[in-house]
Parts: sequence; structure tokens; C-alpha cells
Amino acid sequence: MTASSLPRQQLLLVDDEEDALLELAELLEGEGFVCHTATSVKLALHHLTRHPDIALVITDLRMPEESGMSLIKRLREHTSRQHLPVIVTSGHADMEDVSDMLRLQVLDLFRKPIYHVRLLETLDNLFPKPRVNVS
Repeated sequence: MTASSLPRQQLLLVDDEEDALLELAELLEGEGFVCHTATSVKLALHHLTRHPDIALVITDLRMPEESGMSLIKRLREHTSRQHLPVIVTSGHADMEDVSDMLRLQVLDLFRKPIYHVRLLETLDNLFPKPRVNVS
């Protein structure tokens, strides 16, 4: 089995823009991650209930029904999920958003359009690629 065929962590991607969501999922699945996608906070919470192994959430900040910030607040209130790492993506985060994110212990903020190289570096630092011992 090669390192690239070993599945890496499960990620949950949340964005109301389906094109952006699918593009990100494709990129991360190419890196070996298993991606669940949700276009709303409600769907995201549903995925988190169904897939307890999700290791990280990448969420958009501004969404029509409920914001990414609301999702993070709900995660932080949920005992078994309160330490789940969250990365926020946003086209327009202001200082108030940033201070809320710091308070809610958001791992990182990526401005949209996302700079994929930096995102992949962040994920590789968090979840190092599995190494295969060749004897």
C-alpha cells in the first residue's frame, strides 16, 4: 500500500457557494482527505452527527441562513466537539469577525479566493501525510 492510497483525515467543508465547495473538495480529496460537504450550517451539523470521525471543519463565514460563526459557536458549546479545529474562509471578514474568531479559537482564516498552497501547508502541518515503511 502506498502512502497516497492511505486515506487521511475526514474533513467537513461548509460553503453556500457550491462551485467553491466542490473545487475545494476535489483539491483536498486529491491530497488524500475524505471530504464531506455541506451548503448550510444545518447540513453541517447533520454531517457532524453522522460522522464522529470528522477531524476538521473548513467553513465559509457568510452564508444566507446561518453564518459560519454561528456554526463555530455551536461547536464550542458542544462538549464532544468543542476542541474540533476550525478554519474559516471569507471574502469579507471585518475586525469584529476576527476578534470573535480569536475568542472561539479558530485555527486560521483564509481570504477568498483561497490560496490553496497555504491551505495545504496548514493541513499538512496538522495532519502529516502517512509515511510508509519500505523494508
